[in-house]
Amino acid sequence: MTETLISNTTDAALEKIKETIKTKSVELLHLQFVDIEGILKHVTVTAEQLEDVAAGKMMFDGSSIKGFSAINNSDLYLQPDLSTFAVLPWTEEEGYAEARFLCSAVNPDGTLFEGDTRNVLKKTVDRAAEQGYTISVGPELEFFLFQTDENGNPTTELSDNGGYFEPSPKDLGERVRLEIYRALKAMGFTIEASHHEVAEGQHELSFKYADALGAADKATTYKWVVKTVARKYGLHATFMPKPVAGINGSGMHVNMSFFKGNENAFFDPSDELQLSKEAYHFIAGLLVSVKSFAAVTNPLVNSYKRLVPGYEAPCYLAWSASNRSALIRIPAKRGLATRVELRCPDPSSNPYLTFAVIASAGLNGIEKELEAPASINEDIFHMTEEQRASAGIDSLPGSLKEAVEALEAGEIGRETLGDHVYNEYVSLKKAEWDSYRLAVHSWEVENYHSKF
Repeated sequence: MTETLISNTTDAALEKIKETIKTKSVELLHLQFVDIEGILKHVTVTAEQLEDVAAGKMMFDGSSIKGFSAINNSDLYLQPDLSTFAVLPWTEEEGYAEARFLCSAVNPDGTLFEGDTRNVLKKTVDRAAEQGYTISVGPELEFFLFQTDENGNPTTELSDNGGYFEPSPKDLGERVRLEIYRALKAMGFTIEASHHEVAEGQHELSFKYADALGAADKATTYKWVVKTVARKYGLHATFMPKPVAGINGSGMHVNMSFFKGNENAFFDPSDELQLSKEAYHFIAGLLVSVKSFAAVTNPLVNSYKRLVPGYEAPCYLAWSASNRSALIRIPAKRGLATRVELRCPDPSSNPYLTFAVIASAGLNGIEKELEAPASINEDIFHMTEEQRASAGIDSLPGSLKEAVEALEAGEIGRETLGDHVYNEYVSLKKAEWDSYRLAVHSWEVENYHSKF
């Protein structure tokens, strides 16, 4: 019965896609997937090959993709998720359009390729399902807009000098955000808000939560659309966490809930904070493991220049029902909207891996019935070091080097990512740190070149 239902659903989805391709005059299909860093890739085929595409018959060279296959075992296939089909609005013209699918990589024998980070998240979703949970995720991705030069290359000049929630004429990004909104809406997003962020040239559009895999797909699509639309306006959009010193960096706050059936497993109206035991265990699981998975949620050398006191970045391991200086916050809404917000991830991270490690840490907390510490309601940013120590408040790693060492020392990384992705990821991040460590930076030249 189940197999028939799946088949019928797939058949119906494929027929609807065929109808859209015909109606919209779609000629090209982009088969999209991500590498180990979450960077979007695609293989483009003609719409006439749709049947073969849907059947997963499109092969590609996995050895050419960072973190994927060795050259002597490189043949992989792309299996599209039909629910991710979307016509690309910026390609539409009279009698022509292009569309895309997000895909998972599979081996020649049809099994999921373990090096595909989308498949890593699938395994975590399956693990939650074994415990009776579905995972709901709402990410919030901030970005900066920079001017480009006469050759279209990004400069360090910000696109405007607006501030938090400021309108035009100071907010010069309104028109760009409107176009981003329209493109995302046409691709099936529900956009809930759009505004200028705290820092000059910084922006955010928030979209409706989804299941974990769908939310990661949307975060990946969002970053691509933002960059594509910004380019049309002669601007460069970046999700680099701290592109400008002295002002706020960009975060990707991750709101997560577990559901059992139609009920939010984190909600308990009888509790003082209306949080369930599962919610407290989930929070405890995050606090126990967050230092070990910071190299995933905050993956760049630059990530740790955002995670410093004074710029609203949560550096300190604590939780609160309202306190935005804590690493973990419980937003005010309850009932079906009850959720745990982890505030340290940044938008340079691979969303498939980020959501996987967060959910996995929370599941560990629930399975082991870990006890959450007392919440911290004071402004942690203005505590002294002694006050934080007295309250038992630890901090996140201070550099990518420290984060990678914590990843290797902990269990959550290999347990969640699997051997292939874990080993490739650690190797990649060590090489990145070494490259940074050995480079001579402009600060050093400015401060030492003349002096010594």
